[in-house]
Amino acid sequence: MSTFKKIFRSFIVVFSMLAGLIFILFAGFLLYATITDYKPAMKETMTISKSSLPDTIPASRLELYTWNIGYCGLGAKMDFFYENGTMVRPDKEYYERCRNGVLNQLSLLNKPDFILLQEIDQHSHRTYLDDQIERVKAVFKDYATFFALNYKVPFVPVPLYSPMGKVNAGLMTLSRYQPIEAKRYSFPSAYSWPKRLFMLDRGFILTRFTVSNGKQLVLINTHNSAFSDAADMRAKELNMLKAIIEKEYSAGNYVIVGGDWNQNPLPYNKENIRDGNVAYAISPGIPADFLPAGFTWAFDPGNPTNRDVDIPYTKGKTRTTIIDFFVLSPNITMLATKTLQTGFEFADHQPVEMVVALK
Repeated sequence: MSTFKKIFRSFIVVFSMLAGLIFILFAGFLLYATITDYKPAMKETMTISKSSLPDTIPASRLELYTWNIGYCGLGAKMDFFYENGTMVRPDKEYYERCRNGVLNQLSLLNKPDFILLQEIDQHSHRTYLDDQIERVKAVFKDYATFFALNYKVPFVPVPLYSPMGKVNAGLMTLSRYQPIEAKRYSFPSAYSWPKRLFMLDRGFILTRFTVSNGKQLVLINTHNSAFSDAADMRAKELNMLKAIIEKEYSAGNYVIVGGDWNQNPLPYNKENIRDGNVAYAISPGIPADFLPAGFTWAFDPGNPTNRDVDIPYTKGKTRTTIIDFFVLSPNITMLATKTLQTGFEFADHQPVEMVVALK
């Protein structure tokens, strides 16, 4: 046998062994991800700690905020690889600056009755294993707090050049009143294996409160599906929300749904955005028959709540839209809504304030 043939055969053997090893490692990784896959129940009861908070809401004026804080990792200097950007996470210094900016913004709120947060991290690689939940609790020591996971993956392997790694993230509801019920509901998922192992398991937090007039207030904190391959899921999520709010209102309750819907409210018109930002509309939109009769949308029509993260934020160039808003049952009067102008400095969303009165 010639020397060349010996070298060639040795190369084939080594290559085959390496290919086999890579396959075994990849198969083992998928097996590990499958075994550790977070599978939340369709409905989970959350623990309500005893507190000295009022257990009855006055049937009067209430102030609420909703804000997707983008895990304090999508400040104005950031883009994001999953939406045609290049970056995965900020450097630690910039992350801490954004985190402190978010916490400072929250601390400036004037004791609102309820705060709904989305994309809050706990011990995730992308946020340097920081515990954002405890940091927010430290700001709102006299609030009841409820956290529900919607993204729990031991290792997200993309992008290959800088994997996102471990992610623990979800939604957080803060309240000045003691609820009588708190539950996490799972939205239906349509992702197939193995993609579902590394995607969000979306859902919402439902908290229920006693009102002084004997009725109940049902408050829902939601974060609906975003990406273009989730159209079927978005429709199922809306149908699920509609069924719940119709049922609760039919029972005589007050109903408020707020959060990041990842779609525009139906009355949205991009031409009303006149703050210097480029505005666009998301298609397809929320179906015209989604909102039950008498329910209303509550949002600030003149200011965007979200910006694209395909490039770092540049006013007049970066596209913006409105996807953070509230829905109110007919027995609630919306007194005011306002999007706080943060310039997307610390997050890719801006917080939305709403003031309502219970009829």
